[in-house]
Amino acid sequence: MKTNIKLSKVDMEERKALDFSSGDTIRVWNKLKDKDGKIRLQAFEGLVLARKHGTGITATFTVRKVTSGVGVEKIYPLYSSNIDRIEIVRKNKARRSKLYYVRDKAKKDIRRKLKADTKFVKKDGVTTTEVKEEVVEEGVE
Repeated sequence: MKTNIKLSKVDMEERKALDFSSGDTIRVWNKLKDKDGKIRLQAFEGLVLARKHGTGITATFTVRKVTSGVGVEKIYPLYSSNIDRIEIVRKNKARRSKLYYVRDKAKKDIRRKLKADTKFVKKDGVTTTEVKEEVVEEGVE
């Protein structure tokens, strides 16, 4: 008896190796079909609030973006075939694994809570290292 197994066109090892966690800023490229049948790409860039279910087949991640004062959250399956690619724009170090409290905070408060890492990723996918600038306040004598 023949069984037809339909596999997704997703490189699972590549997606499993993605090193992003909550607090990072990522850009997710979605595949969308037009009325004409053309497939186009749409980017959604935002803050990762949570990563759930590890690296298994049911793994998901939540991305939040604020546009014109309105917060938009999307939950993506990690191995979805509708995702073309995932780019890590900025790495941040968060002290929590789920950042749901960010929904109630202002943008300035969020920046204070997240500690910027020294690693940034270029659009090419090449990681470069930059040193953070330290602000030193001088006292008046």
